Amino acid sequence: MPEQMTELHQAAAVGDYDLVEDILKRNKCSPNQKDIDWNNKTPLHWAAAKGQTEIVRILIENGAQPSLTTDNGWTPAHFAAESGKLPVLRYLHSVSAPIDMEDCYGNRPVRIAKIYGHTDCVQFLERAKTECREHRRTVLLKGPPPNDI
Repeated sequence: MPEQMTELHQAAAVGDYDLVEDILKRNKCSPNQKDIDWNNKTPLHWAAAKGQTEIVRILIENGAQPSLTTDNGWTPAHFAAESGKLPVLRYLHSVSAPIDMEDCYGNRPVRIAKIYGHTDCVQFLERAKTECREHRRTVLLKGPPPNDI
């Protein structure tokens, strides 16, 4: 059966922290479930797009993978960049989530932020680019740290 939008997707999108927490505690739904009706968005994609930083945090702490992409290759960082959600981008970067991956058309979140005129996000993503590159190099050489996602 194809996967569809769940109660967790909806709670993440509207910012209902208590409901998200309850669903995750009861293991009622995988935080990585993709919704085929909405381009394979996960609850994390929805929370990032809506600027729900605390929900992004609790989803990641409960196993949501920030590297999962939609059918066009967008990560949660692409959605945060499109909406101008700098606190979400900062949080994603703080947990070494991929904030500079290319989508299916070669666009990185920084380009998406430029298109939508989110100058603060562009500046942050430009500064973070070097750190992202260094993190990937370290992981390739040494392997991920024990708590890496």
